[in-house]
Amino acid sequence: MHNAASPSPTPTAAVTIRAAPRLFTLPLLLCALGNFLQGLAFNLYLHLPGFLKQLGAGEVRIGVIFGVTAAMAIVVRPWLGRAMDERGRRTMILAGGVLNVAVCLLYLTVHSLGVWVYVVRLGHGIAEATLFAAFFTLAADLVPAARRTEGIALFGVSGMLPISLGGLLGDVILAHADYSALFAAAAVLAAASLLVSLPLRDQTLPPDELPSRGFFAAVVQGNLLPVWFLGTVFATAISSYFTFVKTFVMTAGIGTVGGFFTAYALSATVLRLFFAWLPERIGAKRALLAALGALTLGLVLLAHAQHAGEILVAGSLCGLGHGFVFPILSSLAVARARPAERGAALSVFTALFDAGALIGAPAMGAIINLSSYATMFASAAALVVLGTLAFVVWDRGSG
Repeated sequence: MHNAASPSPTPTAAVTIRAAPRLFTLPLLLCALGNFLQGLAFNLYLHLPGFLKQLGAGEVRIGVIFGVTAAMAIVVRPWLGRAMDERGRRTMILAGGVLNVAVCLLYLTVHSLGVWVYVVRLGHGIAEATLFAAFFTLAADLVPAARRTEGIALFGVSGMLPISLGGLLGDVILAHADYSALFAAAAVLAAASLLVSLPLRDQTLPPDELPSRGFFAAVVQGNLLPVWFLGTVFATAISSYFTFVKTFVMTAGIGTVGGFFTAYALSATVLRLFFAWLPERIGAKRALLAALGALTLGLVLLAHAQHAGEILVAGSLCGLGHGFVFPILSSLAVARARPAERGAALSVFTALFDAGALIGAPAMGAIINLSSYATMFASAAALVVLGTLAFVVWDRGSG
């Protein structure tokens, strides 16, 4: 008979250390690569205002041509949000990818400021609205909920780097060739994005999730309204430099588009790579307010820039703002929306940037015509300050 007490097993279940959920998976990396390539194609069109100037367009006309693209992107958003939730993100990514390749090639047929340039821009608006929303929504599905802000911020690097590289690549192409080469390069990059996207698959929602109420329910949901408001303010303000920094540096004779957007994207990328955890550590709204402050300073500096170095510093400050404002607002939208309505909610969120371009591009162009580039950038800075104050009051107590 064995009476000796045997050593009892160690109660490992009593002390459980939870590992953080894995963030980087092959599907998320493929999604990021597809987004990066289509973003690089899209950001070559940062140089489009120069092409339109060659055709004889002034600042207001350029603003209207850019605004047409944004208007079409907004018009298709209700259908797009519904389609993503009903037919899947992958289907929309592939459809948008095919259209994007075709539209990039159609720029080669634009030779005047007639109706055709508006038709091409309308098609580009549909393609970009689809890809922007679908890639972003699929990424939000793939990121663990416990690391959502961090994950969206890091995924967003795939959208920030093309801003820098697109501006630089465009500078290089135009230094050695013409705008036809620029448009052809965009088509090649769009095709590469489409190929990379082929293996992507949709995520399935848990069966106990609340059903979708449709696109417009997400539009009017009470605790999402302040997010939509601040997103529109942010998008309208950044349209000032996304539309007009090209003509600004051409007119002022200081700095380059590539330099501004390289500083912009590098600062945003460094912020996201090394400090993506910060909003969840100190609080999303604190980080959001600091980022909006950096954006305001960058716009003020653009309004007073006299040297190329000031253009670079302004780009860095604006990039720091964008680096956190976008992922924090998008994370708030995802957290407050029903999972079954995530496609609709993020379709609304991405539409805000088209709304900002639709409102901002013509308005900023009109301010330039009536006054100056300095007044235009200062007006954008004032808009950010006033919009931030309104958001703080409106969103007080929102979950």
